[in-house]
Amino acid sequence: MSYDKVKSANRLLIGAKQAKKAIQQGKATRIVIAKDAEEHITQSLIELCRNHGVAVSYVDSMQELGKVCGIDVGAATAAILD
Repeated sequence: MSYDKVKSANRLLIGAKQAKKAIQQGKATRIVIAKDAEEHITQSLIELCRNHGVAVSYVDSMQELGKVCGIDVGAATAAILD
């Protein structure tokens, strides 16, 4: 997946904790995960997505995901909200 879905999203939450909350509240439609993120951060998030039927997409770089999200640091995950 390219970073275009993140760029074009109307509403985003950045970070694993925020993404988990959005999934649990039923607000997330897709979770974007950087392939170079720490597995201990992303593994529980992927499992949560499976349990709640939320789509998961992957991008190559935490640094690039952070940049696309409009922050100056890398982002392991971003949640696209409905």
